[in-house]
Amino acid sequence: MSTAPYSGHTALGATVDAPTLTDTSRSTPGGAPPTLASASKSEAPSTGSSASSPPPRSGEFPTTSTASRTTTLPRVEGDQGALRLISDVRERYQPLKVLGAGGMGEVVLVHDNDIARKVAVKRLLSDDHSPSTLARFVDEIRTVGRLEHPSIVPIHDVGVDADGRYYFVMKFVEGETLESIITRLAAGDPAYLRKYTVERRAEIFMALLQALAYAHAHGVVHRDVKPANVMVGRYGEVMLMDWGIAKPIAAVRDLAATAEVTLGEAGTSERGRMYATRVGALVGTPAYMSPEQARGDNDRIDARSDLYSAAVLFHEFLTLRHYLEGKQTVDQMITSIIAEEITYLKLIAFPPAGAERAPAELVHFISGALVRDPAQRYQTATEMVDALQAIIEGRMNVQCHITLQKRLLREAARFVDRHSFIAMLCLFGVLAAVIFSGIQLMRMVAA
Repeated sequence: MSTAPYSGHTALGATVDAPTLTDTSRSTPGGAPPTLASASKSEAPSTGSSASSPPPRSGEFPTTSTASRTTTLPRVEGDQGALRLISDVRERYQPLKVLGAGGMGEVVLVHDNDIARKVAVKRLLSDDHSPSTLARFVDEIRTVGRLEHPSIVPIHDVGVDADGRYYFVMKFVEGETLESIITRLAAGDPAYLRKYTVERRAEIFMALLQALAYAHAHGVVHRDVKPANVMVGRYGEVMLMDWGIAKPIAAVRDLAATAEVTLGEAGTSERGRMYATRVGALVGTPAYMSPEQARGDNDRIDARSDLYSAAVLFHEFLTLRHYLEGKQTVDQMITSIIAEEITYLKLIAFPPAGAERAPAELVHFISGALVRDPAQRYQTATEMVDALQAIIEGRMNVQCHITLQKRLLREAARFVDRHSFIAMLCLFGVLAAVIFSGIQLMRMVAA
């Protein structure tokens, strides 16, 4: 089992035993159940928050006296056919484990003792109480909170923990990131190769496009579309995660762009820097940036920038190779994104042994989204959805000899579906002509 918001910190296949609503036996050594505030002290990773936080400062955080969150619903018991409602006041969000941490916050898996379910809680790190950080966090909550779409993780609640740190509660997504799936596919995992056919990959990308179409229609750009931020759930659901640097398209202020330059979980390696989310003059992840992102033109970033990043993701998902895999540094990668045109021939790549080659029509589709000039790309996610749907249905544009053959075969198949009797007569006619020609040829040779 993998978990979503910071997928790089969650071990795939891990399981969590959550207590039930009426289970009050699991507690800390002192006898009281652990609180949300205590999670980072007892379970936080080494890169997480400190053991304690400074007292909240006036005007920035509420006092801890306002932070108590307890259960509301009573415990229901049966007694000889009669139901009894018993008051059962406990800490509502009981921490289970820390899922991961980023530059601004951490995510904790908790058990909601009121509704008896697992949810994820994202909260600010204890050592950062700056107004700009809090403003970015509030923007994230309000941006994601108004996006109600099946492929966007919903926010359930907001609050302040006992240490005076703001947090929000969101759906806990069980599944696997595209980053992990691509890694398994590239390694030639037979089960993954059977499961994630080219057709299935196109379906997943279609769901991602539909989530982006919804967000863009509501005036929000994600700015960090990459495999690590896309989850595929246990039952095939596709979720676009981590909206921490998203912003309204028409926003006057851009807190991520004006923030002090920071990287996500990049470590110290150059490769880590290439695939880590960053804020500052450059906002996003270098390996998946659009040219306008790579130039730092943050005022020009709109829906088309997200579509560029999505196309980079789809190309990697299909070919199992990043189109900039030969670049060794962030500077080389940024320079290439800004200066080099991406052509169909550059995008065509042979996959690792055992994997399917990317269909030509899909590579042409991707190349249409990877144009340096935003005005020459697909203009909306809906336009990309329509183009991809046409390809799936066999109505692809003829752009090379391969797409010509596929289009002709598809049209022939449609003709058979619509006019099966005529198609059968035509087939018999062709067979008769071939047989007659063969007989005539044999006679000529014999003569």
